[in-house]
Amino acid sequence: MALEMTLREQILMRLVEVIDPETGMDVLRMRLVEDLTVDEATGKVTYIFRPSSPLCPIAHSLALDIKNAVAGVPGVQSQRITVEGYVRAQELTEVINREGDW
Repeated sequence: MALEMTLREQILMRLVEVIDPETGMDVLRMRLVEDLTVDEATGKVTYIFRPSSPLCPIAHSLALDIKNAVAGVPGVQSQRITVEGYVRAQELTEVINREGDW
């Protein structure tokens, strides 16, 4: 009998598939996603995205890739991303939480 994966486990499995094109490593191994909180009952997900450098040239596209990966997990109803450690963190936080709302 197969065990059901929790929503958190499904999200983590999906995030392993998001690859940073500059390093070829997944975003979890690089610790670009931190403080992942998943409300299993409501499908609400929150986490911190920390680009690999304060001037990361692909921060926006990588944040969008992460957001889309999480959104693609069945059961996820909403997500809130906070960007930290980036020169335009506040601006990117606002944009990424608005962009591609679903």
